[in-house]
Amino acid sequence: MHQLRRKYRLIHLFLVGLLLTGPAAQAGNQETIEQLLAQDEAPFGVVFEIVERDVDALQWAIPAINRYVRQLRTRFPDIGLAVVSHGREEFALMKSQQADNAEIHQVVQSLVADDITVHVCGTHASWRGKDADDFPDYVDVTPAGPTEIHNYEAMGYILIELKRH
Repeated sequence: MHQLRRKYRLIHLFLVGLLLTGPAAQAGNQETIEQLLAQDEAPFGVVFEIVERDVDALQWAIPAINRYVRQLRTRFPDIGLAVVSHGREEFALMKSQQADNAEIHQVVQSLVADDITVHVCGTHASWRGKDADDFPDYVDVTPAGPTEIHNYEAMGYILIELKRH
């Protein structure tokens, strides 16, 4: 019985993944969240990907993620959630940017306090001569952002690529 339930869950996650990578991926971020909220069962988790050329992208992306997190956690309190930033925007999360981006850092700290890991890409940081010491302790510097995303997807997380609409 347990194996049958597990197979059902894996098939369900696969179908949800297909749904979210098809036309739903082209829908706005909020529409994608609403599709998840309409499901009878929670997905195993959701990983939010941010990869922008705009250094100020976290000004809109982090507040949006915070809204989506609240919606998802209200409906599915135990859902796994993570954030991976691996574009130019990740540098706003450096220690040296805390004063200029105080509100973003406060929201990130709040997300982390809610058991949501916020990752930045160590490879991208290294291209600019930065490493884990340049980021505060509440930001996880992962070796490679894309690999981190693939790891989450392998665990059954649904990927939501944040786009500004």
